[in-house]
Amino acid sequence: MTVLHLLGSPRHGGAETFFLDLLDALQRDGSPQAAAIHANPDRERALAAMSVPTFVLPFKPPFDLATGRRIRRLARRLDAGVLVQWMNRAGRVVPRTGPWTRIGRLGGYYDLKYYRGADFLVGNTRDIVDYIVREGWPADRVDYIPNFAAPKNDPAVSRTAETTPQDAPLLLCMGRLHVDKAHDVSLHALAELPGCWMWIAGAGEAEQGLKSLARRLGVADRVRFLGWRLDASALYRAADICLFPSRFEPLGNTVIQAWAHQIPLVTANSAGPGALVRHGEDALLVPIDDAPATAAAVRRLLADPALGAQLVDAGAARIGGEFAPARVVAQWRELFARFGES
Repeated sequence: MTVLHLLGSPRHGGAETFFLDLLDALQRDGSPQAAAIHANPDRERALAAMSVPTFVLPFKPPFDLATGRRIRRLARRLDAGVLVQWMNRAGRVVPRTGPWTRIGRLGGYYDLKYYRGADFLVGNTRDIVDYIVREGWPADRVDYIPNFAAPKNDPAVSRTAETTPQDAPLLLCMGRLHVDKAHDVSLHALAELPGCWMWIAGAGEAEQGLKSLARRLGVADRVRFLGWRLDASALYRAADICLFPSRFEPLGNTVIQAWAHQIPLVTANSAGPGALVRHGEDALLVPIDDAPATAAAVRRLLADPALGAQLVDAGAARIGGEFAPARVVAQWRELFARFGES
């Protein structure tokens, strides 16, 4: 029984990154699968390297009859038993009927109109699952399967290559350059941390505004905008502290990634991180939109290496348990098997 994954997003982001991580893990586990995706050269190369059969389709909102017909033909040709819809855009075109089970995977508080016709939904946090049920979805047709993080074996990025001092405390900020991600808060915090340098890895519409802000704050010489990167593990290994001040974050892949890469984390108390993190035990939580508190948390970690080591050890334990790749893959395999046999 083949599982056909449908991803209509053309951009890079956390959900798109986890899409690749999960398909890679399923492929290594021997699961028959294929992917139908919007054109994205980076994603196409990554899937080819995994040997996942990949089909590039238009996914043109809001009206796109052709893509739906092609998905239907493709699903029949592959003898797909399950179609997995990733995010909303695929929901506009995914066939609502056919000899398969349709599973919608939600990594946010999405409008359920995009999941009409789905047989089952998966939320990657318990709060998202609760939201789905509150919106009227039957509780016996939704389940919680978290994300996982699996560090790659990439060596640390050279600080010299990014003209960053070897001995400076280096703060790493990961995520799209979007107002929700609050990179502006990180820059304001950096202005209160004169000895620190910062790498911001991501792309998006806020790039020029953030660069202008860095100049106004007088920190531009200590900030490196790295663009969207495919070597996340190498970046985490090069840094000393991870900052994640996101204003709106249903889950927060960066939280799990920081734990997996054993780097101390300072994160805003938005929905996802607030539910995941045990403050003072596996990360430091700060209020949303609070640059002074963010800077204070960084100073606390720099002054107390033992605290940073404690956070790292506790985060690694979380990854070894509830967010372990093998455990999450087993949950997906069990779900596919349940519907493939029905």
